Amino acid sequence: MEEKAQLLVGPDEKISTTEATLLGLQHVLAMDVYVPPIILAGMLAMGAADSTGLLQATFLAAGIGTILQTALFMKMPVSQGPSFVPLSAAAGVVMASGGLKGAGMATLLGALVVGAVLLILLGLSGVFQKIINYLVPAVVGGTIITCVGLSLIPSALNDNIFEAAGNVYQNMELATVTALTLLICVGISIRFPRVQKLFKAGSIVIALLVGTALSASMGRFDWHSVATAPWFSLPQRTILHWGIHFDLTAIFTFIIIYAILTTETTGTWFAMGAVTNHTITKKQWNHGIVGEGLSCLIAAFAGTTPVTGYSTNAGIISITGVASKRAFISAGCWFILLGFFTKLSAFLAAIPAPVIGGVFAIITVTIMLNGLNVIRNLDTGESDIYVIGLPIILTIALVLLPKHVLNAAPQMLQYLLGSPIAIAAITAIILNILMPRRQHL
Repeated sequence: MEEKAQLLVGPDEKISTTEATLLGLQHVLAMDVYVPPIILAGMLAMGAADSTGLLQATFLAAGIGTILQTALFMKMPVSQGPSFVPLSAAAGVVMASGGLKGAGMATLLGALVVGAVLLILLGLSGVFQKIINYLVPAVVGGTIITCVGLSLIPSALNDNIFEAAGNVYQNMELATVTALTLLICVGISIRFPRVQKLFKAGSIVIALLVGTALSASMGRFDWHSVATAPWFSLPQRTILHWGIHFDLTAIFTFIIIYAILTTETTGTWFAMGAVTNHTITKKQWNHGIVGEGLSCLIAAFAGTTPVTGYSTNAGIISITGVASKRAFISAGCWFILLGFFTKLSAFLAAIPAPVIGGVFAIITVTIMLNGLNVIRNLDTGESDIYVIGLPIILTIALVLLPKHVLNAAPQMLQYLLGSPIAIAAITAIILNILMPRRQHL
């Protein structure tokens, strides 16, 4: 018999405005939305004004996209955020087109607009759900979910803890205390049902607060960046500032990038469906791609890279048991607020990476286990061993792939190899089609 995830609050259940506000903030705190724009700003050697504008644009696009997807299009608890996949391609297009002082950003935004419009047209055509139904049966969907979680684990450990700025031993201490706090909260919620809602639903916020307090006592919290940040500012680096320019090479590059992002987003939606006990309908698939395209279009107009479905939130729901759409709409409102409330965004950005990593590591494991739960409830055949196993091997291989090997590959191949989720999904789909169907195990 299939086991269902235990939810304290279902997607359509009502929660108070106060609860929604706090739970929405919890999602924002657990998402490293500010990291991709900071990385891109560094790659392009942006000054303070350009960097701030990029960060503001990302928050605004993520907020508007989250509300659009959750309330109008996907109609599931879905959060939008910037992907790491397009960063190298974005930097390459900007530098090849004259840099920040030339037509670089205008060329990038032109390519992003065209790609986003194509996504919208794909959803409106009604073709997308037919593609998904044919190419992604349950065994492939479960494998993709597993690989989504698996691919994020090294990022949680390496980028946020072992290789993050600061003393590695302090980093490990901060991450361990934060993770233990999260586990203690979940343990209390299981042991004492009366306080379940407080400690389970608020476990991530409590863990992050404890980790941040410890980091402050170590002198690891950057109060100066918070103190010097202005309280309020309007976005200054939109498409109206940069302009727009259409270049065929840049457009073709980003059509490929959007195809990879769509594959990743599909995995995220499967993961969210698994943790919320929801089977995504044909209508939702098509509407979701329209919403995805609109989110990316808004991001381009705001002056930033695409915001797509964020897989982290499926893990957050698994831990907290709260899948309320109202909480996700609240998260969207928080993101929009951060786009204007510069001091608050500076505070969130000042939370040390190891504190985020302590929570992020547990979140990624829960996503992976949700994928395995989907698979274990299936009546699998001999061929399915390879449909499941080979994508997992490739995910690990690409995560461990030496940088010099990746950099030696052709540029288009680099974009694909830079997304283990996309490679895993493509492999699972192809194997599922080609492998013969034999007796069940």
